[in-house]
Amino acid sequence: MSKKRVLLGMSGGVDSSAAALVLLRAGYEVAGVTMLLHRQEADGGCGSLKEAGDAARVCETLGIPHEIVDFSEEFSARVKADFVSEYQRGRTPNPCIVCNRYLKFGALLDYALERGFDFVATGHYALVEKRGDRWALLRSPSAKDQSYVLYRLTQEQLAHTLTPLGTMEKPEARRLAEEAGLPVAHKPDSQDICFIPHGDYHRFLAQQMGREPEPGNFVSRDGQVLGRHKGITHYTIGQRKGLGLSFGQPMYVTKIDPAANEVTLGPEGSQYAPGLLAQDINWVALDNPREPFRAGVKVRYSARPAPAWVIPLKDGGVRVEFDQPQRSVTPGQAAVFYQDDAVAGGGTISAPLPAE
Repeated sequence: MSKKRVLLGMSGGVDSSAAALVLLRAGYEVAGVTMLLHRQEADGGCGSLKEAGDAARVCETLGIPHEIVDFSEEFSARVKADFVSEYQRGRTPNPCIVCNRYLKFGALLDYALERGFDFVATGHYALVEKRGDRWALLRSPSAKDQSYVLYRLTQEQLAHTLTPLGTMEKPEARRLAEEAGLPVAHKPDSQDICFIPHGDYHRFLAQQMGREPEPGNFVSRDGQVLGRHKGITHYTIGQRKGLGLSFGQPMYVTKIDPAANEVTLGPEGSQYAPGLLAQDINWVALDNPREPFRAGVKVRYSARPAPAWVIPLKDGGVRVEFDQPQRSVTPGQAAVFYQDDAVAGGGTISAPLPAE
């Protein structure tokens, strides 16, 4: 019986390198691929030529083939353009989710299947398994669980996806890489968005827009002008620091209105919302439910799932009503619904529900 063929997305980091080891030891035929997403060679970052070199050295050590495939045009059109557009709309996007949807498990999966591979694999910390007649995406027991950023995967994509590090903790992955003598065993994790290596969002956005954002007014919830802001792309919901104003009490960004070019501020407590509306829903464990159901809902990657009712709407979106108000419910971020360890589904937050 021939071995199953796996195309492993390799960023040049520890996780994907350890994933290669796990797959080889499990008996798969493995080939590595690095997606060239941008050409910031000096700074590196996931998807750069510099990181591709690290991935190639790992593959050479393991004796498996490696290639670099240029997806930079697709990345610019799908991920960078969405990032800029969302900020201009007063929203805060998660580019990793967009990249996973359209590039790593979209364009790369198509590339793999066209070349006779059975699966794509990545170094994500999450689990994929068949439950009944549906593929399930499950939380990893690892402290680094990444199921939140994979919630957009379709049933077809999950059927061709392997996540070899699903049950591991990060230190174990490093230990595997070190024992195998891989050159990236002690490489630090990347903390920045890959196409903004130094975290300077404002510079990147200004370059992409060809101009600095237009200054406007900070306003209170009743419309009183409180001061001037530097442009809406400088702010996100729940932000307290960096406002450039002093009020004698903590003030938080509670709303961003691009049409009026206004940023609304509110006092302590105003950064909490009793619920949210979400659109562009992808159902994973559940098959297009019609009735309300209970779930734990994460409103950002670092948040704990909050107990809530998830109410499907006739327009295809959902309404989420939390048992307890949640902090910084931010349009543009993902709301992901968990039932026990499984991702039931998720969508993009369109608006927080107003406090009663």
